[in-house]
Amino acid sequence: ASDIERFLAAFYNQREAVVEAARKLLSDEQAPRRQKLLADLIHNLNENILAEDREDDKKWFEGLESRFKNKSSYMRYSCESRIRSYMKEVSSFISNVHPTARDAYRRIIDLMSDKLKSVKYNGCYFDRREEEAVRLCTAEGWFSCQGPFDRDDCLCKHSINPYSNRESRILFSTWNLDHIIEKKRAVVPELAEAVKTRDGREVNWEYFYQLLFTVDNLKLVHIACHKKTNHNLSCDKTKIYRKKKQNHKIS
Repeated sequence: ASDIERFLAAFYNQREAVVEAARKLLSDEQAPRRQKLLADLIHNLNENILAEDREDDKKWFEGLESRFKNKSSYMRYSCESRIRSYMKEVSSFISNVHPTARDAYRRIIDLMSDKLKSVKYNGCYFDRREEEAVRLCTAEGWFSCQGPFDRDDCLCKHSINPYSNRESRILFSTWNLDHIIEKKRAVVPELAEAVKTRDGREVNWEYFYQLLFTVDNLKLVHIACHKKTNHNLSCDKTKIYRKKKQNHKIS
């Protein structure tokens, strides 16, 4: 183990003594910057990350409905809520769809809704109990910012564990599931246009589903890395339609 690893291990083993000492220092401290450092230290050392059930970390659940019995079920719900809101936006766009194409657009909405229901609105992304391949966090619940839409990583190395304490849970709600190819500016209008101009072709609704609701096109980003400028990215024209299955007759 490195020196820093040994230091951190010793520091963590003396956690209660460190917290008590920090509290005494904070009670007499007047400098705002030092107050902040001490308060953050106390706050972080008092985390109960591994606790899962309401009874084991009651503070974490303050302000939440009693139906949430464990942390993972609430985190799953919060992710589902975001995905459901995207579905509502797709549905509400129907008023902008050409009247002759609205029935076809509704059929695609129904197909997307059924698929979302079958995967429980991808709530797995925020659920630390899920398999590593489908969750966006570690087994302990740590999430890392994936960086702005136009970068492969986060230069600031933002990270957060909403499972750790109530404040982090609330702060995590400011993190964004950002569409790389933008939902409002690109994906939904392109879907509406594809339905309108399909001319007998079959719209590849599953491609649009992936762009709207999956990590194929979603990045988890800290609020400071969420760029609200025009991404200037468009859908792949080669994936908008797919060939209809043909029945070959035997001559």
